[in-house]
Amino acid sequence: MNTSTWHLFPFLSPLFSSLPLSVFLNNSTLRLGFNLKIVYALVAMRREQKGCCALIKCLLDWLIPWYRKHDGADAEAWEMVKRKGNQFMVNGRPFYVNGFNTYWLMILAVDNSTRQKVSDVFQQAASVGLTVCRTWAFNDGGWRALQKSPSIYDEDVFKALDFVVNEARKFKIRLLLSLTNNWQSYGGKKQYIKWAQNAGLNVTSDDDFFTDQTIKNYFKNHIKTILTRVNTFNNIAYKDDPTIFGWELMNEPRCESDPTGSKLQGWIQEMAFHVKSIDPLHLVEIGAEGFYGPSTADRLQVNPNSYAGQVGTDFIRNHQVLGIDFASVHIYPDSWLSDPSPEAHIQFVKRWMEAHIDDAENTLGMPIVFSEFGVSTKNGKFNQTFRDTFMGTVYQTVLNSTRRGGSASGCLFWQLFPDGTDYMDDGYAVVLNKSPNTASIMSVQSRRMQSFNSRCNWNCRWSCRKMSEIDETLHYDEL
Repeated sequence: MNTSTWHLFPFLSPLFSSLPLSVFLNNSTLRLGFNLKIVYALVAMRREQKGCCALIKCLLDWLIPWYRKHDGADAEAWEMVKRKGNQFMVNGRPFYVNGFNTYWLMILAVDNSTRQKVSDVFQQAASVGLTVCRTWAFNDGGWRALQKSPSIYDEDVFKALDFVVNEARKFKIRLLLSLTNNWQSYGGKKQYIKWAQNAGLNVTSDDDFFTDQTIKNYFKNHIKTILTRVNTFNNIAYKDDPTIFGWELMNEPRCESDPTGSKLQGWIQEMAFHVKSIDPLHLVEIGAEGFYGPSTADRLQVNPNSYAGQVGTDFIRNHQVLGIDFASVHIYPDSWLSDPSPEAHIQFVKRWMEAHIDDAENTLGMPIVFSEFGVSTKNGKFNQTFRDTFMGTVYQTVLNSTRRGGSASGCLFWQLFPDGTDYMDDGYAVVLNKSPNTASIMSVQSRRMQSFNSRCNWNCRWSCRKMSEIDETLHYDEL
């Protein structure tokens, strides 16, 4: 097989990557799931430590045309992710997520000398079955700015974002694109305030971003520019591209000047309507951390600390806005909790996730994605072993809901790095070929979530013959 075209078949990517063979073998039921008899033969041979690679190579001539015909390598099979009730679906079947964050893809894609790192990220993600990547579709002002000033864009940087979207499509990875930042990194709302001040507006607080009409118009124009962009690599408008999983209004919005949450609530309503007026097809989410607010006083005790209930966010109220399709929650006990013990962190993770899953299912009636979670290995408190335990806890809690058809639809860890990008590591980076155990944990979860995608349809209650096949998949590996 010509290795220059292997990216068309992401289930084969481990054959041509630097990842350990064991990572691929642990993931053998994921990308080859369209023929479970072969999958289980591979699994059995893996258990016996026999020549799996030789078998795979012998089957390539048969697998590739079959895959083209039946598993969506053709463009027409690449459809939008939709929502039905508390679940996602693609092509009329459930779609469950195991994914990752890599926020800086657009920036590295600007320079030809670093563009390959984008491809490396997607290759390695595909090799362990990750299917959704969350990344930034903004860089407001500053170095390599996408938006240099309101409605003024750098075409070279925009073409870099085009590359990211097109490259993700090659690897069958969908993108959750965030449209701006609550924090100063990559500009965010602080940069919008600076632009307004430079234009002579009387704004003094970063939270004026949520209420000043001129600033809101700046942001609305950015939304329209992104959504209507026609990709220079494939000639597909972003709003029409099924590679895009959905739009995120803002990374971790907070409005601390208004603990009641009314200012942020109004902004969410206005921006969700604006996005849907331009692009009614894609999913929309807020980008919230998941803190409970004054509308649900009984839930305030679930928050990691008392301060979290005073930052202007209100999980349930915010997600009841028309146009918000699924709930987003982040998980950072190492930043939020005062108790440094690993046991306290694990207990909090379970309690935090289970409360939000329950609310998404019984109050909101929508899917929930834990769109950021991680533990830093650089702060001296934790190591890779604890990170793996933490990750396994998150994955298992999601799976507990997914198994019964609940609202938990997946999670995205923070964050995946390829080799050679250590200089950007914030302590949360996962480099797969340096963390084989972590890679295996991801691979097992990917296989599990993918098995639920194999349900016949939304009405299937696991009574068909696929039930026994899925049981066998889940039986082979435990996190």
